[in-house]
Amino acid sequence: MFSPNWTNAMPSLPLGARFMYFRRMLALIRILFMKKNLKFTLPALVLFAGLVLSFSWKPATDDQEKVVMLLVHDALSGIHYQPKPFDDALSEEVFAFFLESMDAEKRFLLQEDVEAMAVYRDRLDDALIQSDLTFFNLTQELWNKRFKETQQLYQDILSAPLDYGRSATFETDAEKRPYAADAEGMKAYWTDYLTFRVLSRLYDRSIAADSAGQAKFTLGDEGFAEEEKKAREKELDIHNEWFSSMSDMERADWFGLYINAYTGVFDPHTQYFPPRQQENFEIEMTGQLEGIGASLQQDGEFTVVTSIVTGSACWRQGDLEVGDKLLKVAQGEAEPEDIVGMSTNKVVSKVRGKKGTEVRLTVRKKDGTEKIISIVRDIVEIEATFARSARLGAEGKTGYIRLPKFYVDFYDDNNRNCAEDVKKEIDILKAQGMERLIFDLRGNGGGSLPAAVDIAGLFFDKGPVVQVKTSGQRVRSYDDRAAGAAWEGPLLVMVNEGTASASEIVAAALQDYDRAIVVGTRQTFGKGSVQNMLDLDRAAGPFNTSKPLGALKLTIQKYYRVTGGTTQLQGVESDVVLPHPYQEIPYGERELENPLAVDGVDPAMDKIRHTAKPYVAEAQARIEANPEFSRIATYAHWLKMQQDQTLVPLRYDLYFAREARMEEDSKVYDDLLKSTDTLAVSYAYPEQETTLDSAKVTEYTRWFKNLSTDIYLGEAVRIVQAMPRQSENQD
Repeated sequence: MFSPNWTNAMPSLPLGARFMYFRRMLALIRILFMKKNLKFTLPALVLFAGLVLSFSWKPATDDQEKVVMLLVHDALSGIHYQPKPFDDALSEEVFAFFLESMDAEKRFLLQEDVEAMAVYRDRLDDALIQSDLTFFNLTQELWNKRFKETQQLYQDILSAPLDYGRSATFETDAEKRPYAADAEGMKAYWTDYLTFRVLSRLYDRSIAADSAGQAKFTLGDEGFAEEEKKAREKELDIHNEWFSSMSDMERADWFGLYINAYTGVFDPHTQYFPPRQQENFEIEMTGQLEGIGASLQQDGEFTVVTSIVTGSACWRQGDLEVGDKLLKVAQGEAEPEDIVGMSTNKVVSKVRGKKGTEVRLTVRKKDGTEKIISIVRDIVEIEATFARSARLGAEGKTGYIRLPKFYVDFYDDNNRNCAEDVKKEIDILKAQGMERLIFDLRGNGGGSLPAAVDIAGLFFDKGPVVQVKTSGQRVRSYDDRAAGAAWEGPLLVMVNEGTASASEIVAAALQDYDRAIVVGTRQTFGKGSVQNMLDLDRAAGPFNTSKPLGALKLTIQKYYRVTGGTTQLQGVESDVVLPHPYQEIPYGERELENPLAVDGVDPAMDKIRHTAKPYVAEAQARIEANPEFSRIATYAHWLKMQQDQTLVPLRYDLYFAREARMEEDSKVYDDLLKSTDTLAVSYAYPEQETTLDSAKVTEYTRWFKNLSTDIYLGEAVRIVQAMPRQSENQD
C-alpha cells in the first residue's frame, strides 16, 4: 500500500512495525483535522506533518517530481476521506482523466499517440507508487512534437484564402469527434476549425459594417477578398498569442496536470498545486497578495498597465500610470531583465515579491519617454473579494451585504477576516436604521469553514451550525459559541447555482433554524466536503533539498446540516425559486467527475418547527405571473436548444443564415436580467461619499448602477419587505 521509500527510511524497525508506525502517524494527522478551529489546525497540521515525515523518512531521490509522487500517493492512500485501492481500475480512470486534461478538444494528439500512451493504461497505479516518470516523459515527448507540428499547420492554413463554398459541417462538441487518424486528418480538422472561426469573424465584421451604415459584403462581392484577408490575419494574431501562451507552460505545469489526474479520480476538489499555482490559491483565500498593486495585460509584445489598485504600493509611489509599457524589471540593485516579448504570466511572477522588497521597473510612457520607477512591494488587498454593503429602497431601510468569498488568512490574525467584516457592515447598517437585511451569497464559492460558522452565528444565539465527519471517526458538531446575535431582524439570503461549500453551510444553517428565507435557483452548487492544504515542502522535511514542491489540497471530511441531511450533490433548496438563464443546463457538483456520494448522519439538535409563511407562497405566485421572469424561463429553454445544436455549416450562405436567425431570435432576450423597475441604492453611511477617494467613488457608483437594475435583487427587496419585523412577530 505504501511506497517502498517509506519503509526503507526506518531500517532499525521490522517491516510490519514500520507500517504500523506510519499508520499511527496518519491517525494523529486525522485527529488534528478534527480540532474545533480549523483556522489553527491548518498550520498545526502542516508543521506536524513536516516533523513526522522528516523524522520518519528521507526520500531516496532529490528529484522534485518523484518526491511529489511519493507524498501524493501516501496522502491519497492514508489521509483522503475516501481512499481507493491503487489497482488497474484506478489506473484506467487516471489514464482517461489525463488524456482529457492534455487535449480535451482533440486538436493536437493523433490516434497513434493515444495508442502509444494506452500501453500504460493499466500501469499508472504502479507508476505513482514507484515514482516512475516513464509514462509522463512519453506524454511530454508526444505533446512537444505535435505542438510544433500544429503550430506550423495553423499558420500554413491561414496564409491563403479559405474555401467557403463547401457543403461541410464542423462538429463543435469534441466528445462527438474521434482523434485524427493521421496528419491528413489533423489538417482536415484544423481547416474546418479555422474556417468556422474565420466565418464567425466575417459575420461580425458584416454586422459591424451594417451598423456603421457601410455597404454589406458577401461571398463574390467586390472587396470580399480584402475583408476575408483581414479576418484571417486577425485569427492568425489570436492563435499566435494563444500558442505563445501555451508555449510558456513549463514542465512543472504539465506535471501538475498529470498529478491532478490521480487526485481527480478521488474527488473533484482534491488538487495538487505546483509552486506558482499555490501562490495564486493563497491569494484567492486571503484576498491579498504581496506586490505593487497594478493589473497587467498583454498587448502584442508588450506588457501594459491596465489599472492600479487604490492604496497599493505603486499608487502611493505615484509614478506608474495606466497605459505604461513595461520594458525591463530589476530586483533591487540587480541587473535589469528585458521582458519585451515575455508572457504576462512570467512578467507578473517577476513583478510580484515579498513585502518590503524593491522592484525597479523600466517603463515607456504614453508620450514615448522611458523612465525607471522604484517601488517597494507591500500587501495588496483585492477589494472585490471583500464584504461590502449598501442601503436599498427610497427610505434606505433595507440593508444589503454582498460577500463574494469566505476569506481568511490562516497565518496572520491581523489580516482581514470575512466574519469580522460582515459584522462591521451589519453594525454600520444598523446605525442607519436598518429594518431588514438581504445577505447576498450568489456566486460565492466558499472558503474558510470556521468563517462560515462565525458568520452563521451572527444571526442567531449560540448552537450547532454544521456537523463534520472524518473517515473512521465520530461526527463532530461545529457550534457558534458567541452569545447574542449581530442581527435578529428579518433576513433573506440570496443564492444561485454558484453558491457553494461554506456559503451552503451558512444558507443551510439559517434555513434549518428558520432564521432566514433562502431565495434563488432551485438549488445551490451541492459541495458538501471539506478540504485542507498540505504544504509538501514541510511534509518532505528538512533533509529534502528538492524544493519548492507545491501543496496538496486534500478532501479530509464531509459536512452535514444540523438536521443530519447533506448539501452534497443536493445543495440547499431555495424557499422561493427564481428562474435562471442556465437552469436547463446541468451544473454543479453532480456534474463533476467522481463526486462523493449522498449520505446522512444523526441530527445535532431537535428539529425546529418551521411556521407557515404566507409571503413565500405570495412571492412564488408573483414570480410566476411576472412577464420578465417568464422571459428568463423561456430563454433558458431556448439556450438549451442552441447548446444541443453542435453541428455548424461551413458553407458561407448557410452559416450566415444560421447566425442571422439566431441573432434575430435572441433579440427578444436583450437586457434579460435588467429590471424595468429601478431600485434606489445608497451608501451604507452618508459620510462614505466624502471619505472615499475618487477611484472608490467611481467603483461604488458602477456597483450601485448594477444593483439598481438587478431583477433578482428587486424581487428580493419585495420579499424581505413582506417579512414581519421582530416586534410584529411578538404581537
